Amino acid sequence: MQNLVAVILIMLLSTLGPAAVIAIVGFSAVRSVGRNPSASPKIFLVMIISFIFAESIAILAILVTFQIFGK
Repeated sequence: MQNLVAVILIMLLSTLGPAAVIAIVGFSAVRSVGRNPSASPKIFLVMIISFIFAESIAILAILVTFQIFGK
């Protein structure tokens, strides 16, 4: 039972972190495009790269969790 609770908490934390990063980056990108529409291609590129890094961290965290607690 304690193993299950640990897995649930670790998976929750490993998905909430990147989700928060994606929300903050998305909000900041929309806000900055609103301020300077001519810079939208540069902002879009940085936004996509940030999304990729955040998702890769989430995937790695979930894989490590499965590796540690998988039997």
